Amino acid sequence: MSKKILITGGAGFIGSHVIRRFVNKYPDYHIFNLDKLTYAGNLENLKDIEKAPNYTFIKGDIVEMDFVQELFDLHQFDGVIHLAAESHVDRSITKPLDFIFANIIGTVNLLKVAKDQWEESNFEGKRFYQVSTDEVYGSLGDTGLFKETTPYDPRSPYSASKASADHLVRAYYHTYKMPVVISNCSNNYGPNQFPEKLIPLIINNIKHQKTLPIYGDGKNVRDWLWVDDHANAIDLVYHKGAVGETYNVGGNNEWQNIQLVRKVCQLMDAKLGREPGTNEKLITFVKDRAGHDRRYAIDSSKITNDLGWKASLTFAEGLSKTIDWYLENEEWMEHVTSGTYQSYYQQQYNV
Repeated sequence: MSKKILITGGAGFIGSHVIRRFVNKYPDYHIFNLDKLTYAGNLENLKDIEKAPNYTFIKGDIVEMDFVQELFDLHQFDGVIHLAAESHVDRSITKPLDFIFANIIGTVNLLKVAKDQWEESNFEGKRFYQVSTDEVYGSLGDTGLFKETTPYDPRSPYSASKASADHLVRAYYHTYKMPVVISNCSNNYGPNQFPEKLIPLIINNIKHQKTLPIYGDGKNVRDWLWVDDHANAIDLVYHKGAVGETYNVGGNNEWQNIQLVRKVCQLMDAKLGREPGTNEKLITFVKDRAGHDRRYAIDSSKITNDLGWKASLTFAEGLSKTIDWYLENEEWMEHVTSGTYQSYYQQQYNV
């Protein structure tokens, strides 16, 4: 019998890459994509697989308990890969309650309904996978790496809401023996990322010769992970990760924000045929973000040693491919920046 896997947040950036991987790689699975289609959910990200026989899209909100219950009763899912979340730190600072409801209440709704249904079969063949972030660990100094044993120390409403959800997932494992796994990843980059995030924002602004805003002194450090490498890690953790374990996924690829922006400027000077140094003149330093963590960096040795995961691209390769994708997909970017992408659901599903 075909396994039924519920992937939440599958119309988003990371989720769409995970959906595509599972639909294409596992034809004997039926993949259900549950997404509320907030501003960050874009079904145009999945045009290439939307007609696949083992794929079903469902529009809905995990904060609505009755809806989640009905969904599980109807489809009898074998597994959950939970990516649905409000994820932009700046938005969490201005609208923290949105993050509390989506990231905490939504997660516990899924946990409760899955637990109640799965425990009838003693959880045999079932798995709940919480996809989380390195931001739950707080901020690093100039040295050191986040490990799976690093104490949680979230600094923003976003990271606090994700930390809360992680704790709830672990509580369900310890209290009910529910089969769970968790992963915490560093900053993702690649195709289909919503252009409020740093790399696509910089690419789009350079293309249109707009200013490139950099928080504070630009020396905040992030570890960058190619999104398809993250999707591969999620595949491995879901299928091979040990129950109750956490796996950190990073790119071993630290860059100061200002260094990264300058690198994108240089690459795009060449790709757009502009005089070297032209795009760097667009850089503008702006007031720092409230509670801006100074440095994130992940130790991925556990997932590498235990599950055989490794990055497939160097950052130079991944960054060049990312820029090329955005330059070659002008229609996608125009639809996102204009908001017309939000009508794609109505067009495809006649609602």
